[in-house]
Amino acid sequence: MSRIIEVKDLARVEGEGAVYVSIQGGEVTQARFSIHEPPRFFEAILVGRRYDEAPDITARICGICPVAYQTSAAAAMEDAFGAVIPAPIRDLRRLLYCGEWIESHVLHMFMLHAPDFLGYPGAIEMARDHKELVRKVLRAKKAGNSLMTAVGGREIHPVNVRVGGFYKSPSREKLRSLLGELEWALDFMVGAAKWTAALSFPAAEYPREHVALHLPDEYAVVSGRIVSTGGIDIAVSQWDDLFEETHEQGSNALHGAIKGRGAYATGPIPRFNINHALLSPLASKAAQECGLIPPVHNPFKSIIVRGVETIHALETAIGLIQNYKEPDPPYVEVVPRAGVGHGATEAPRGILRHSYELDAKGFIKHAVIVPPTAQNQKSIEADLLAFARGNIGLDDAALTLGLEQAIRNYDPCISCATHAINVTIERR
Repeated sequence: MSRIIEVKDLARVEGEGAVYVSIQGGEVTQARFSIHEPPRFFEAILVGRRYDEAPDITARICGICPVAYQTSAAAAMEDAFGAVIPAPIRDLRRLLYCGEWIESHVLHMFMLHAPDFLGYPGAIEMARDHKELVRKVLRAKKAGNSLMTAVGGREIHPVNVRVGGFYKSPSREKLRSLLGELEWALDFMVGAAKWTAALSFPAAEYPREHVALHLPDEYAVVSGRIVSTGGIDIAVSQWDDLFEETHEQGSNALHGAIKGRGAYATGPIPRFNINHALLSPLASKAAQECGLIPPVHNPFKSIIVRGVETIHALETAIGLIQNYKEPDPPYVEVVPRAGVGHGATEAPRGILRHSYELDAKGFIKHAVIVPPTAQNQKSIEADLLAFARGNIGLDDAALTLGLEQAIRNYDPCISCATHAINVTIERR
């Protein structure tokens, strides 16, 4: 028997890609996740530009996680120039990043991912039966967006970020005016996380090496060492010693791998598995109440982990605001010099690494950007293969839905890696 199932437009992902699964003689012989969105050549665009243009240019790579690009770019430049960022400015970066985590996680959990679990084709259909839930979700997301506006100047592609810090410090009064909505969102997310834990999850245990930033005294977001569940513990500057990217036929995004070891995953579940002991008090309690026992290896449970991380981001943001003192000045001066700089932060979807070579006047000679979705491509393909093999008895419609959800588990930002996904299942 030969069967081909084709889904030309997978909704609820950011970017354009395709899935191909081949089943021959009752055996799954191939599962391929390809990205066919045209590449935008941001790394080439950066060559010849001044160092201080990098945060604003790279922010345009993504409208959902621009802070990740700005912060990683700024960190790489500061590394190249030997700039030391004082704690008040670093805390302000953490606060801005909290806003991005809140809005991104909430959007994905409830508007993009939850419909899979509830049996709806999309958020619009889900909203007809869950109006109150969607209303609260949008309010919680707005709390994150408002925080980005207060610190970054606007919620999409913030304009207040610069190498060395910020152009202007938000006032204490402005930030404190956000506390009411942030506290409401925190209360909502505590309940919402428990709601996600009660969903029905496929029996899918796919152990592989997990990689995340790590610090000894905080849940790492804006800085840290590269740590893995397989024993890696290196500085960001040593990335190329252990990690590699290769071009695979059928994809316009490079595939990340650990040299000699293959696929690895980055993102919420790897962060949780490596850093769970450093979650904020309410987030740690929520993880326990949701039954998250590390190590988590079921990628479908990423929706629960995102809920726990959102609680962490909200609790962290509230604490930073309550203890906030305006940095004066809000930046440190940097002096350009020839060299190479490296920076990595934890975007909502995982590690985002930037590396730049600069000349003596601070002009970019070479740029490398490694987004999380490119790193996760091999793991996504491995999940597709494992899910198809474990559920080969499903009819084509159910199997297709499961494969689509296996991709959405990662909340892929396909545009970052290079808006629909084609799913093809071939049975012979």
